[in-house]
Amino acid sequence: MTAPPFSPPANPPGARRLAVAGIAVVAFAAALWLAWTAAATLLLIFSGILFAVFLDGLTRGLGHVLPIGRGWRLALTCLVLAALALGLTAFGGATVASQARDLGTTVRQQSETVRDWLKERGIEIDLSQATPAPQGAESGQGEKDEGQAGKSQDGKSQDGKGQKQGGLAGLASGALKSPGSLLSDAGNVLGPATTVVIALFNALGNVLVIIFLGVAIAADPGSYRDGALRLVPRRHREKAARVLDGSGETLRHWLFGQLVTMAAIFVLTWAGLSFLGIGGALILGLQAGLLAFVPTIGPLIAGVVILLSSLASGLNGLLGALGVYLAVQMAESYGLTPFIQRRALDLPAATIFAGQLLFGVLFGLWGVALALPLVAVIKVLLDELYIEDGAEGA
Repeated sequence: MTAPPFSPPANPPGARRLAVAGIAVVAFAAALWLAWTAAATLLLIFSGILFAVFLDGLTRGLGHVLPIGRGWRLALTCLVLAALALGLTAFGGATVASQARDLGTTVRQQSETVRDWLKERGIEIDLSQATPAPQGAESGQGEKDEGQAGKSQDGKSQDGKGQKQGGLAGLASGALKSPGSLLSDAGNVLGPATTVVIALFNALGNVLVIIFLGVAIAADPGSYRDGALRLVPRRHREKAARVLDGSGETLRHWLFGQLVTMAAIFVLTWAGLSFLGIGGALILGLQAGLLAFVPTIGPLIAGVVILLSSLASGLNGLLGALGVYLAVQMAESYGLTPFIQRRALDLPAATIFAGQLLFGVLFGLWGVALALPLVAVIKVLLDELYIEDGAEGA
């Protein structure tokens, strides 16, 4: 009688679950590391998705009026938005730029006035750390430090007469410079304009990336949705589809409600300050409306700027501007936001503020600006994955 062939024992279920849990922990840690190292890029992509949600909402709304194809409606939407942007820039750009310059001068002057007033009463504010050093002194000190560093660290790259190496050695040393040193050399040649040019190109590049992503995703959102679902195991695709659809609907309702709120704050602030005769009412209303995109923190910054600007109009102007600011904030907090955002997002103010602090510490200014839509997406994830699973288990 022959013995049965030997077969290795099957893996027990406990070991399999332990292996899956270990892989999940490693994958989660890798995702956190990727989010930390590529935070700026990920938030830029998220901004493009927000712009795509905006274009998709306008395209859907236009479909109730014009029974034409989605591609034509999206193209018409983009053309109208581009025409509005160009028109506002052409007809109102000069006024906004002029008032922005006057506003900057007024805020600086009134800040000095407030500091002197506090100093007379024994409260001294040291702004030496915030005040940049003069250009000549800064450049001279920088050249001196660079010269000393060059003497101590690059002694091999210079001969006894203080001249740099020539030939291939000099070419190689110049080609292997770090990007920071190249920008420093460009700054020495072009002066302070280099910083402005680099910042302008950086901002323009980010805007172009957001526009491209928004138009590309809004042109065919279904294909991107289906592509994302293919990355999810088949047994979880239905739940993942509900998460994606719920996130898109929440972001769409929140975004359009936020735009209506921002427009209302701009108009009310502009009208109130113009009625009081406060200088720069247009730019003050504009910055108040734009900063309303960032809840809690944005209105505080807008209020400080408005109060500093109104100091030039005397005590009556200051009190009037304070009254306008408080009236607009009360209308926004107790009228506009509860009425407009009741379908999109219902979160306590402390939760929103905590999210802003957390994302601000992790991701900087991008995190503060995009904290609320990120919290909205997290809320949908919790509602669909955690709370619903708990309800089914009960």
